[in-house]
Amino acid sequence: MQQSKANEAIPVCELWQKSRLYVTDQFLQPPVVLRVDDSIIGTLGNFSASTGKAKSKKTFNICVIVASALTNGTVLNYRSDFPHAKRKVLYVDTEQSPFHCQRVLKRILSLADLSTEKQPDALEFLCLRGSDPKTRLSIIEYAIYNIPHLGLVIIDGIRDLVYDINSPSESTSLITKLMQWTDERQIHIHTVLHLNKGDDNTRGHLGTELNNKAETVLQVTKDDMDKDISSVASMYIRDRDFEPFAFRINEDSLPELIENYQPQQPLKKKAFDYKEVSEAKHQEALEAVFSIGESLSYASLIERLRLCYTDAGYAFGVSKAKQLKQFLTNKRMVIQSEDKQYRYNPNFYY
Repeated sequence: MQQSKANEAIPVCELWQKSRLYVTDQFLQPPVVLRVDDSIIGTLGNFSASTGKAKSKKTFNICVIVASALTNGTVLNYRSDFPHAKRKVLYVDTEQSPFHCQRVLKRILSLADLSTEKQPDALEFLCLRGSDPKTRLSIIEYAIYNIPHLGLVIIDGIRDLVYDINSPSESTSLITKLMQWTDERQIHIHTVLHLNKGDDNTRGHLGTELNNKAETVLQVTKDDMDKDISSVASMYIRDRDFEPFAFRINEDSLPELIENYQPQQPLKKKAFDYKEVSEAKHQEALEAVFSIGESLSYASLIERLRLCYTDAGYAFGVSKAKQLKQFLTNKRMVIQSEDKQYRYNPNFYY
């Protein structure tokens, strides 16, 4: 088994000398291996990530990336260009059962127009659901340092490589591993991490570290108006941004591109308009308002208006209830007497 250089006992003085950088040094630009249209998503020696909320079809998006890498061509909007000596792909799934992992594997091969009856030499698939975080990490590291011609590594479920997603030390250690692996093996790693349920932030301290260090972070989002559609956009990107694109899952359970996708904005729920309520509905609601007594104080009236109009099918807040009260008194549907109490006028003219 090969070992990473970080595991060797290298004297600090030697590490210092190796870390020094001079203005006269010459470096080659990292090979670009993954693009969306003309935007650079991934280069050798770096890592990127996909994120999204549960069931946003992140894994479907990853399948497209892997299919693109296997063909070294374009699948949907992803375009791969791996060097000849970097054409091997390692796919690691930490979440799903072997049955579901195999479905993902077959989906990738179908997208790449490869046979689903034979394992391709260019793809190795690991199912690590049954292992603990430390063991998963060791298996992945062993594979990375022992698979020849490796160019792309997918880690679908990076959260499962730590015990505590909010641990600063664990998060820093894991992200350092990603940087070390990509640098020493000159590969590209693409990881997957969920977004928080309540907002669009990547989960935990690990998510923060991932955002800070990743070359690109893609966000996969379900369309608000059509749950069968998912869009892909850049959350963070070092290169120029790309136009978001979308895909749907076809009858063969494969993602297919939606041409000229334009996200539809959800229709805003129309606010309650008391002027559009019919006379009969006003009468029904007001009879219920004053069913507890012939006269009501201002505070009781406001509360009863909200309650009884809601029962009649019109929900609104206190501010709207005060506007409704003014409307009702202007129409003399509700009358205020000298004692500041409010009474219902059944003989109102609407």
